[in-house]
Amino acid sequence: MTDPAWLTVLTTTDSEEKARTLARGVVEARLAACAQVSGPVTSVYRWQDAVETGQEWQVLFKTTALRYDELEAHLLLAHDYDTPEIIATPVVRGSSRYLAWVAAETAPPAAL
Repeated sequence: MTDPAWLTVLTTTDSEEKARTLARGVVEARLAACAQVSGPVTSVYRWQDAVETGQEWQVLFKTTALRYDELEAHLLLAHDYDTPEIIATPVVRGSSRYLAWVAAETAPPAAL
């Protein structure tokens, strides 16, 4: 099975400023065509044998499967969490014009 052509990729962080910084860095690097910051959201999770609750901001990236590995690597380097949430969801359908824009905006440098 081949990777889906387009993905949405979600991460979270503990401040709006950090979320905006992650979003801008990824879009500037052409690893995503768009990033949406939303929040705050309340997250309840288990971490180091304790149940924690905290406010987080979500960042949703629009990208292609071709750029996923580089996007993940970028987020792992730029993120301040030990184990950041990085979850990719395939885009099953979408507007052909929008998806073409995502592909064009995330084209690897050699393809420009």
